[in-house]
Amino acid sequence: MSLRVQRPPDVSEFRRRFRWLALFAFFAFLVILARMVELQVLFRDDYQAIARENIVRKLSLATTRGIIRDRNGEVLAANRPAYNVFVEPMKVTRGSVAKGVPPTLNDIWRKLSSLSGILDDERMRHEERLLALRESGGNKATQQVLIMEDVSRDAAATLMTHARELPGVHIVPVSVRYYPHGAVGAHVLGYMREVDGEMLVELRKQGYAEGDRIGASGVERAWESYLRGARGWEKVIVDARGARRPARDDVLEEPKRADPLPGRDLRLTLDVHIQEAIVKAMRGELAGAAALVEVKSGRILGLVSKPSYDPNQLSGGFGKKVVRDAFQRLFNDPLKTAIDKTVSGAFPPGSTFKPFTALAALEKGLIDHRVNTVCRGFMQFGRRIFRCTHSHGPTDLHKGLAQSCNVYFYRLVSEFGVTMDMIADVGRRFGFGQRSGLALNGESSGRMPTRAWMTLRNKGQFRHGFTLNAALGQGATTVTVLQLALAYAALANGGTLYQPQLVTAVDTAGGAVVQEFVSRVRRRIEIAPRHGKLIAQALWGGVNEEGGTSHRARLAGVDVAGKTGSAQVSHKLTSNNELENVWYFNRDHAWFAGYAPSGEPEVAVVVLIEHGGAGGRHAAPVAFEIIQAYQLLRAAEKAGTAEKAGAAVVLPQSPSGARAP
Repeated sequence: MSLRVQRPPDVSEFRRRFRWLALFAFFAFLVILARMVELQVLFRDDYQAIARENIVRKLSLATTRGIIRDRNGEVLAANRPAYNVFVEPMKVTRGSVAKGVPPTLNDIWRKLSSLSGILDDERMRHEERLLALRESGGNKATQQVLIMEDVSRDAAATLMTHARELPGVHIVPVSVRYYPHGAVGAHVLGYMREVDGEMLVELRKQGYAEGDRIGASGVERAWESYLRGARGWEKVIVDARGARRPARDDVLEEPKRADPLPGRDLRLTLDVHIQEAIVKAMRGELAGAAALVEVKSGRILGLVSKPSYDPNQLSGGFGKKVVRDAFQRLFNDPLKTAIDKTVSGAFPPGSTFKPFTALAALEKGLIDHRVNTVCRGFMQFGRRIFRCTHSHGPTDLHKGLAQSCNVYFYRLVSEFGVTMDMIADVGRRFGFGQRSGLALNGESSGRMPTRAWMTLRNKGQFRHGFTLNAALGQGATTVTVLQLALAYAALANGGTLYQPQLVTAVDTAGGAVVQEFVSRVRRRIEIAPRHGKLIAQALWGGVNEEGGTSHRARLAGVDVAGKTGSAQVSHKLTSNNELENVWYFNRDHAWFAGYAPSGEPEVAVVVLIEHGGAGGRHAAPVAFEIIQAYQLLRAAEKAGTAEKAGAAVVLPQSPSGARAP
């Protein structure tokens, strides 16, 4: 019997495999360890920030727009509290195009629609937008989208009560621009508009976001950088459903909050009581404009364009439908409500320009003010007949201005040698044909034509009739209401042309003065004192002497010197269905320009009644009522009752009787 010897297993092979397995495990452990070091040490801050972003949201805090006040501290534009509703598209939708499932709206959106009572057309528009943002993915799917603005307190309270059921829905307190005086001064103050997508391309760099509002016109636009302020932000913790959770110091890193910076307040030169007095004086007139400026500073006390509008409706305080309807009415109005007729509209000044033609003749030594010329009611020049209002008989400079004799000024051109360039030179020195520097509402420069300009415009031909028209403020000559007011202020103060001033100071929300503005002189106009005195006497005569063009409209106790004007317009032809309006649009513009008191002028006033007819009958009574209101207000201020000044303004009917409908 033989015995087999059992060979032991090959231990060396096992050990070799075990070493390779241990080596692999060791390197795997090193890789895991290295990855852990990378994640928890090297890139700890980055991944911690990513994790923090999942639960930390940075909410925008709205700022407060600056308040606009008049010269006496009366609020002209302020803010009222309101609530806006924002949603995150990712939270109120489900599905993803990337996964092949078209996005749809979920129960959160249906709950929000039910609680808020949003209108069907608005709801459908928002649904399309939310789904489109969800499809685009990325940041657009998580951004806050404005759904409703300026919701009532009750509606906001209802949504806040159901906040846990509405993750991704944010109720944000905001302020809405409010104009307590409504349409009074609307063109000067302007209105707000929502920043649209096209504007946001440029404005995002300046800190604007979707849904923000920006000044669209007037002071709101011109002083936007001062009024707007700067947004703040606050970090909050949210759960997986987007609901807000209690703050934790170990999660929220510093800084946790940046308070918004309120906008600067503005103090204007306007007096709201004068604004209201101008509006009251222009009652019964369909369209026009008026300006009241201080003679010795250029400060604007009143600036009114008619018809006006309510900036509260345009600024979004009553919803988008109200805004759309208001804009439709504004831009479809045949009376051109959207145009600020005080600075943007340029009109032929008519006879209110005659004092500057007279100055051109006096300064060049072409006339003797005592020399008479005979007015028979017309003058023939070549084959044309140039007419006057009536036969004035023997007329000198004083009578020619006081009674507005056209023939006298025609003969300054035809017989005494006054040229178009002489008239243009004086006009430009007084600020015509150039912007005043107010930088408001697209200010027009008007037009002060020269011989070269007229020749170029008429294909190389120049007719002397052009100069005859220019002498009367007709033809190609156009001015703005504000330009004419500043020019008459320069006549009244002896030749100082001021830059118009509308803002006197910029203040903080706490009332501290940040910046004050003083009056600025544009130029000193060389006027011989004797010539200035002759013009002043003639302007006084136009109001206070028998036969003066505004003599019948004067008010007892109101000391005014001034000049009326009736500016011809181009006659319009229209279709048969508009014949009822032809008579109005084919009437002349009615003007009055002057200053008060006549001896020691304080203010200059200009009134334009569009298609009003005769200046002495329609514009002068309005101007006199404005001056009367100014005098009553100043008297009330001197008596220490400025706060009651508005109640002191009682505007009687002028002796001139009824005005144009």
